[in-house]
Amino acid sequence: MIKIPVLDLKNNVAVSGQSGNRKNYKPLNTIFAQSSDPVEIAKNLKMNGAKEIYIADLDLIDSNGHNIHQIKMINNILPVILDGGVKDFESYTFFLDYAYKVIVPTETLANLDELYKIFEAFPKERIVISIDMKGDKLFSRHLDITLDKLKEILKVLDPAEIILLDLLDVGTNKGFNMNLLEEFKKFKEKLIIAGGINKKSLKELENKGIKKVLIGNALHSGDIPIF
Repeated sequence: MIKIPVLDLKNNVAVSGQSGNRKNYKPLNTIFAQSSDPVEIAKNLKMNGAKEIYIADLDLIDSNGHNIHQIKMINNILPVILDGGVKDFESYTFFLDYAYKVIVPTETLANLDELYKIFEAFPKERIVISIDMKGDKLFSRHLDITLDKLKEILKVLDPAEIILLDLLDVGTNKGFNMNLLEEFKKFKEKLIIAGGINKKSLKELENKGIKKVLIGNALHSGDIPIF
């Protein structure tokens, strides 16, 4: 199983929080640096064996500024999987200059036509779909779609990687929502699991054949090693 480190950026520093409540995020305390400087953290993650890194630019996602210069520097250290709150084809194209892979999240995607345009224009290896959930409900600002319809679309698009994220579990270390995994079991080979992962759920996910996970707080606290 590959463990991909998570960095959430806000106001040019790495931050941590719980359950997706971004207003209350605080500077990140991590064993990989003496500060919350994301570039320093990325350098030390690489020294400790990380092969790529997931970055969420919370300012971009919330349309409240950006951390794009730090992200570009980090992408020269480790390949970045970037969630910058892609809304459409234009914003996806822009972010390709700053990251190795760019996430198309259900949270911010404007409509499904933009998703189809992205898949028509770019190689699947650079596209990651993020299915953003809050418990058993799809989280989206613009899409009015059922999970069954979303799964039909995923079958057609056949993405290389799909992040399955329960925002309510972020930063809680209480374990991943296994009911959610069951809902998307047909895509198991493509899934990157995220949200609340602890040692116990890591073992459970590995036993279920999951190949990749995103780990934030548990990794930065030293509770879960990169390897």
